[in-house]
Amino acid sequence: MKLNRRTLSKTLLGAFAARAIGRAQNPAPVVGNGWITDVGGIKVGHWKDTRRPTGCTVLLFENGAICGVDVRGGWPGTRLTDALDPVKGASNTIRVDAIALSGGSSYGLATATGVEQFVREQYIRKMGSRAKDRPWVPAVPAAIIYDIELGDWTITPGAEAGYKACEAAASGAVAEGNEGAGTGATIGKMFGMTQAMKSGLGTSSIRVGDTGVVVGAIASVNALGDVIDPRTGKIVAGARRKDGKGFLSEIDHLRQGHGLRRRNENTTIAVVATNARFNKTEMSKIAQMASAGMARAVNPVFTTDDGDTIFAVSTGGSDFAAEAGAVGAIAAEALSEAILRAVMNAEGLPGLPAWRDLS
Repeated sequence: MKLNRRTLSKTLLGAFAARAIGRAQNPAPVVGNGWITDVGGIKVGHWKDTRRPTGCTVLLFENGAICGVDVRGGWPGTRLTDALDPVKGASNTIRVDAIALSGGSSYGLATATGVEQFVREQYIRKMGSRAKDRPWVPAVPAAIIYDIELGDWTITPGAEAGYKACEAAASGAVAEGNEGAGTGATIGKMFGMTQAMKSGLGTSSIRVGDTGVVVGAIASVNALGDVIDPRTGKIVAGARRKDGKGFLSEIDHLRQGHGLRRRNENTTIAVVATNARFNKTEMSKIAQMASAGMARAVNPVFTTDDGDTIFAVSTGGSDFAAEAGAVGAIAAEALSEAILRAVMNAEGLPGLPAWRDLS
């Protein structure tokens, strides 16, 4: 069965019907259900530093995954994203073995080295004596957020942190909030950290009707902008008024000519995933479409001071012949839900309240 243009509307309506009913009856922000690990073949592991709020998150793909990427932010910190471009590489079906998401700004890209070491050791263990004659280099794309304004900036995740996150990786429930790459995440920073809020890491999944297709998302939300509930258009968390009573609405202040100073402490990084089978070109389009989910939930977004990056992966466990545009639309929904869960599960720090503190 092909999920084409004709069946797209029915599929989306079926996937979203229960959510729409819940939204009409419940004024609380939409938070979704599940985790990205509901997509078969994915394990997630976190590591965080107790000396200051920072950490990393690793996604391990048990049988590899086809990967695309969409880098929309103007100041990204990434690794191997050029190799995911559909016009690069010898094959449109090259698989990645893991993805590393980390705090620590550019220093945090070192976590991917630890992930490479872990995956290489697993390969050598699996191959045994044959490994000596079969050289292999794992593919581990990565992206980072800028969280080094919190605490001692010299403390950043490195290769050891990435390795330990791999050791902690598991299927099933994924810890959210002040965990992994979301440990040091903050939002609403247009008017400085004194009016910002604590954010974190969130995840979600959507089971698409009775097709067997699953779409999931995970995001570390460290945005310059406010986080919006797409259903109501209201700010859930973001830049606070100086008196602490309500939000400033960054986009409204921009329209009035305020808040035009540079703020470099930003970026939302995410992974969307599906078990439907696609090639690298199709996954790149799904990543691009998923960026709409980030735009619905964060405003302003993709600024010159954000490094917003979205990876999209296919583990290929489903035989359902899904259409990439349909899955991309669902991925956008899953990502906006993951972003909301990131702020709703975060815990405040001194001077940085979280959503739960204000609600």
